[in-house]
Amino acid sequence: MWQGRFGTRLSLIVLLAITSMVCAKVITESGTFDLEHIAFELQNCPVVKELDTRRSSSQSNESSWIQKAFAMIFPFGPGLNALLATAYISGPPNLILALIPPNIDPSSLSILVAFAVGGLLGDVFFHLMPQTFLGESHDPDHVRFVLVEEHRNSLLGLAIFFGFGAFIVLDKTMRIFGGEGDHSHSHTHSHDSEDEDGKAVSSSVDKTADDALRKRIPSVAAEPETKTATATGTKKGAEEEPGASVKLSAYLNLIADFSHNITDGLAIAASFYISQSVGATTTLAVFFHEIPHEVGDFALLIQGGFSKSKAMGAQFVTAIGAFLGTLIGIGIQYISTYESTTAEVGSDPKVPGSIGLFGTTCTAGELVLPFTAGGFLYIATVGVIPEILETDYRLTKFGEIKKGVWQSLAMLLGAGMMFLISWTEA
Repeated sequence: MWQGRFGTRLSLIVLLAITSMVCAKVITESGTFDLEHIAFELQNCPVVKELDTRRSSSQSNESSWIQKAFAMIFPFGPGLNALLATAYISGPPNLILALIPPNIDPSSLSILVAFAVGGLLGDVFFHLMPQTFLGESHDPDHVRFVLVEEHRNSLLGLAIFFGFGAFIVLDKTMRIFGGEGDHSHSHTHSHDSEDEDGKAVSSSVDKTADDALRKRIPSVAAEPETKTATATGTKKGAEEEPGASVKLSAYLNLIADFSHNITDGLAIAASFYISQSVGATTTLAVFFHEIPHEVGDFALLIQGGFSKSKAMGAQFVTAIGAFLGTLIGIGIQYISTYESTTAEVGSDPKVPGSIGLFGTTCTAGELVLPFTAGGFLYIATVGVIPEILETDYRLTKFGEIKKGVWQSLAMLLGAGMMFLISWTEA
């Protein structure tokens, strides 16, 4: 055992030495810092050839069932596959709304929400983050080396921060213009029911302002007593004419949903330009997140005075944001590739890494993926997890524990699914 470990360490030391000599030789002879040239020269190193041989012998020649499935679902190039994936996440979730009763309580979807959170976080930590910093090997028969560039890593980390911060700004803006100051990116709604005496009873878990700030949809409590349902039939009139704050929240939610969908489109486009598998897994994560998301938005629109058909139509309109984000992402990738090609021709060959941003090898197109990863982190953590942490006063402590266990299992299942795909694809 120790001999095997010693031999592996010795091989790595030799490999590092050879890599250093190759890099020095390439830079000295050509006077440039050409990463592709360095990668080509590394493949001629004896140690690298041996690693390639070992990798080829350990790899199966047949594609996994996941790879075959992804190839069938996404048979085109990166751009068309991104548009196709956007159609997948926009159409079916909205069509499902036809089967949803108008008076559905979105809190009943907490298990599905937990599964979606696991899928989003799994996509971030098992796919988007590793691909952001390390990339992906497109040749299964050859090993791949990554050049550690501190400034490039700092730019990628900054993009993650800006992605997270962009959703903070969007969220804060929606809360300010929401009037009640309680608009965020969760998927829960507060509902009012009536007790046996006909008095309005709120089903909100907590009425404090602090908890209200956590909710994506403002509390839909009945307006003061002039709009409370009574036995004389004013209940119907109150439902037909919801309060102004509820109507405003419904329209603001459409704006937030449109912006949210733009981020989904950006993520999908950036993912497919990395690889088919990364794009497919990102699509899968977004798809499972969209179902409870769309149901929650649908319920708010109904409460805001929309008919079922108009609410469905409004959701389809917001889906345009996803296609817009995808087209923007494709455009960024195209422009980034064009600028990189132009820079390689006209750049100073004596300046290492001069073709990228701020003197690094990082291009503008490579910042889209970490930006969307930061957005996904915000959606899953700040936007949705607070809903999972909420307690329902209608349940006993044992019921809450049981619900929490099921939510935890659903979250693990969502994350486990993403890990399985990542492991199988490797």
